[in-house]
Amino acid sequence: MIRDFLGKRKIPLAWLLLTRQPLRILVAIAGISFAGILMFMQLGFRDGLFDASVTVHKLFDADLVLISPRSKSSISMSGFPRRRLVQAMAHKDVIGTTAINWNFLLWRNPENLSTRSILALGFEPNKPLLIDPNFEKKASSLKNKGRVLFDDLSRDEFGPISSWFNDGRLVETEVAGKRVRVSGIVSLGPSFGADGNLITSRETFLGLSPGNPPGSIEIGLVRVKNGSDIDNIVRTLNLSLPSDVRVLSLQSFIDFEKNYWRSSTSIGFIFTLGAAMGFIVGCVIVYQILYSDVSDHLPEYATLMAMGYNLRSLLGVVAREGFILSIMGYVPAYISGQALYALVRSSTKLPVEMSFSRAFIIFSLILFMCMGSAIAAMKKLADADPAEIF
Repeated sequence: MIRDFLGKRKIPLAWLLLTRQPLRILVAIAGISFAGILMFMQLGFRDGLFDASVTVHKLFDADLVLISPRSKSSISMSGFPRRRLVQAMAHKDVIGTTAINWNFLLWRNPENLSTRSILALGFEPNKPLLIDPNFEKKASSLKNKGRVLFDDLSRDEFGPISSWFNDGRLVETEVAGKRVRVSGIVSLGPSFGADGNLITSRETFLGLSPGNPPGSIEIGLVRVKNGSDIDNIVRTLNLSLPSDVRVLSLQSFIDFEKNYWRSSTSIGFIFTLGAAMGFIVGCVIVYQILYSDVSDHLPEYATLMAMGYNLRSLLGVVAREGFILSIMGYVPAYISGQALYALVRSSTKLPVEMSFSRAFIIFSLILFMCMGSAIAAMKKLADADPAEIF
């Protein structure tokens, strides 16, 4: 029986029905691919926004972070007394701290003299700041006043700073109306809040931003002993320190920033809505294709039913058509998504990457879109009466 079953040649009815009209299947594939590309781009922009908002946060050499309770996000940081870091050192598991000033200043493009807001970080050069092992050597140059490290991933509007510096040229410009010299290059990355970044010493930072109180900082980094209970230290410090400071783990600090863009702005909602619209457009296109296919071949389906084929097997044909369309529509959508992500990265320098989870989610949505449309189109076949058709 099994040999007879394997020896039988099954007719690929679903494939033959789809390819009978090449123009129709090309239109269907184009529609599904367009919907997939739209979902890829919308979700990619949304996730890229969240990832870009914490590019600097992820690079901090810290286990805990101190911020003001009044701080809302990286674009709205409030200050708190620097002495809170000294008080945090009283905890037995704390082994080091770094004070950071964080603010937006005006950078002058040395090539065309235009100005643009840039995120400036000020810290003590002899203190750890980034996890980059080469950063300590670069930071030593900041001990001279008026020196800055420029982020080579900043947008081109800040000028050809990296290329000039790498060519051995002396790169000088103005920040907040004061002369500075680029003494090194770092790689941090822009975000939706900041198009570029620079790092300097606290001495230089306070000179560039004289309105900032010397005893106030925006971020405090805390390093603890290996193997320490991070959550327990966070609870202890939040209880022992005054209410003008808030203690977070580094991961909580990253989540704090992402949650701002996710819940306190309309950007996340807009991108999610765009992805939902792409899904709906795809559903309509696939439904129209499959419904038309069922309608055009209704007499043939009715003939098969009259010959003894049960409804379940015929509905399976429509379901297979939906599955085939999902595969054929997803592949070009995925390839196009990769190409567009590369274009976005090169044009905006935002970290828009194709993750496995997003690729799987989009495939699942396209599969659900095609199979759901197939189920809706099956109603036409299920309601058909062979006697009425003929």
